[in-house]
Amino acid sequence: MSKTQKQVTTFLEKWLDKSIRQYVGEMDEKNNGHLHQLIMGGIEKPLVEIVLKETGGNQTQAANILGINRNTLRKKIAEYKIKCNNQT
Repeated sequence: MSKTQKQVTTFLEKWLDKSIRQYVGEMDEKNNGHLHQLIMGGIEKPLVEIVLKETGGNQTQAANILGINRNTLRKKIAEYKIKCNNQT
């Protein structure tokens, strides 16, 4: 892992730690049970959208950058209802 990757990872871990602790502290019983889905969706959807935008909608290239299979990317696009101009 490069120095930049370590810095980004450390920043994300600290930010997530603070944000998740704050959210969990504010949760009430009716919001329990969906924390994983909420957090993953909150992170994964913009991540996929940004990578698709940066690749000009090229799903093959986006999947490679994300380190996932192209079919998995397509499922995520459908799951999060992400509009994609290029269907490559």
